[in-house]
Order: sequence, then structure tokens, then C-alpha cells
Amino acid sequence: MRTAYQYKLRPTKQQAVEIDRWLSMLCAQYNYLLADRFNWYEQNRCPINVCPLVCHLPELRDNPDYYSQKKTLPLLKKSHPHYSDIHSQVLQDVVKRVKVTFDRFLSGDSNGKRSGRPRFKPRDRYRTFTYPQMKDDCIQGNLINLPKLGSIKLVLHRPIPTGFKVKTASVTKKADGYYVTLSLEDSTVPTVKPDINPNSITGIDMGLKEFLTTSEGEPIAIPQHYRKSQKRLRVIQKRVSRRKKGSNRRRKAVKQLGKQHKKVADKRKDFHFKTAKQLLSKYDVVVHEDLNVKGLSRTRLAKSVHDAGWSSFLSILANKAENAGLLVIAVNPRNTSQDCSSCGMKVPKKLHERWHSCQCGCSLDRDHNAAINIKNRAVGHSVLKAKSLRAQ
Repeated sequence: MRTAYQYKLRPTKQQAVEIDRWLSMLCAQYNYLLADRFNWYEQNRCPINVCPLVCHLPELRDNPDYYSQKKTLPLLKKSHPHYSDIHSQVLQDVVKRVKVTFDRFLSGDSNGKRSGRPRFKPRDRYRTFTYPQMKDDCIQGNLINLPKLGSIKLVLHRPIPTGFKVKTASVTKKADGYYVTLSLEDSTVPTVKPDINPNSITGIDMGLKEFLTTSEGEPIAIPQHYRKSQKRLRVIQKRVSRRKKGSNRRRKAVKQLGKQHKKVADKRKDFHFKTAKQLLSKYDVVVHEDLNVKGLSRTRLAKSVHDAGWSSFLSILANKAENAGLLVIAVNPRNTSQDCSSCGMKVPKKLHERWHSCQCGCSLDRDHNAAINIKNRAVGHSVLKAKSLRAQ
């Protein structure tokens, strides 16, 4: 099983300057390698599928792949000696990031979904570098040993679980300081507990009136962290726009704006974790809709959808369920709000109609009705059938 823990770093002034210098050099190298790939792509692709009989053939060169670009790193250290200060594996990880980004642009990910054209990163947008390998004893007390950076103080707000090994470490610069994300692994932990109860199941319907409603009719109010902080954000944003570009006062205002946005994000994240824990402490199986959040973010409800953070919550819910050995199942969301949970008849309703009333006598809240339909769609799931047979 793989999980991630994030801790805050307390580097010295010299270490903070060195981290910033690394990020600046890695950003320049990322942009250079990406430009090299684009150069080959533009020179060697053909925009049409038919060529004339007589045409000029450009001088072709080999496609810059992961291994060929990684071989350029020793030459980089000779031509630019200051790159020798960066750990070799951190530099190699930049090559891997370029490869993953460009491959998703050309051929798509494992699901076949292609991303947009990769963009060159400005200095303030490149905030993370990764150590692909870490030693087992990298953490001693409240210190973490990062190669070529030294021992940095770590705020251990929660202990690392016993039996887990630190696989990778990613250092990130945020608005309020530096953080390290540790990727932990323990192959002995089962993915799903053998004594899971398939009858302890609930369906949840995500919404904007209530954050979610369970199939038992229990609503959880939506906090609207961004909406509540809009007034304060508007004041700081005006302050930024009135400052002269490139000035120290503008830089301070931008930093203040970043801290305010991070407060909102931290409140939302804390709410998501607490809600996920509340659900998984009561039920062994949680069923939700397989929502197209990206499509919903293009509608007029985009601000409310982003403020609710459905995608982030469902990711946290799935991760915590995996760590606890429980199940989270996604089902088809088609007509969950329109179908009657009692007789199955379709009862068309507009979005502003919040009450479900059917000819069969079923009358209940629209979100409660949808949550019951979501739960019913997971009853015949293959994983639940397997668990029921094992329980018998």
C-alpha cells in the first residue's frame, strides 16, 4: 500500500536560499528540455497526409526521448558548473517530468485522455522538486536529511506509521513556507480488509445546497469557504492591482494574497478530511457518483463547484478508504435524481425543484432520493458479490 504524508519544513536562511536557487535552475532546465522536444516535434511532423512527388526533405534528427535527454546532464554540469550543486537524481527527475508531460500531450495517459499543449513554466510556477530515492534512516528525531541540502528541521505533527518505508520525498515552496511530502509504502497491508461487512453500505449524493446527503437522509452542510472569504480576497486583490509591477510593495501584496488563498484551501481540505473520516467510521462501503467535475466546471455553477471541491473530496475519501481497508465505489450518475428510488419510474424534475414526488406514493427530498438510487446501483457490484460469498 502507498500513502503520502506532508510535513512543514523549518529550513535555515541559508538552506531556504539554496532551495530557491535549486528551483530557479531546475525551472530553467525544465523549459530547455521542453523546448528541445518542441523543436524536434515542429521540424519533423507533417501537417498534411499527402506530400508532392518532388519536395525538400529537412535534415532529420533523432527524437529526444527520456534516455537521450538524461545523457545530456553530464555535459550540462561541465558547461554550467553550478548545476553540480544539485543532487543528480533531482536533475534526472526533471527529465522524467518533461517526458510524462510531453507523452500526455502526444498519446495521452493510461486511459487515453490527452492533455493540452505543455506550457513553459515561469519561475514562480515551478515550486517542487523530488528525490526519487530516500534512505531508510533519513528521518532522525525532528530532522530530515536531504542530500546536498543537509539536515532540515521537520514539524512532525503526526508520527510516521510503523512498518512504512520512505520511498520518495518532494520539497514544495508554498505561500507560507516550505513543505516536504513523503511517499510511504508498506506491502504487507491488504488493499481491502478480509472482514469487511458488505451490508454496512451507504450512498452519497454530492450537491451545492448540501455538501452531501447520505442514503439514510443525513445531510452535511456545505461550508462555502471561498464565498465567505471573497470580501477579504477582493480587498487584497485590489491592493495587488494598484501596486507597480516589479516593485517590492507589489511582491509583498502578492505574497499576502497567496497566504489568504492558502487559508481557504486549508479550511476546505480540513473539512474534506473530517467528512471522509466521519463516513468511513460509520460505513464499510461508500458509494458515490462517477461525476464529470471537469465538465461541470465549464457551466455557470463553476464557482460553486470549485468552492465545494468535489474532486478533491472524492480523492481523499478513496485514499482514506484504501488505507483503512474499506471500499469506495463509483457508479453511473445517469438519472439518479430523476428516477424514483421506490418504483424506478422516471420523474422529470428541473434543477430548482428540490422535492421528489412520485405516483407510487414516494415523497422525499430530491438529494435523499438520489442517494438511495446511488446505493441501489452498487448492490450488485462485483466486489460486493465477492465479499458476500467470502462472508458466507
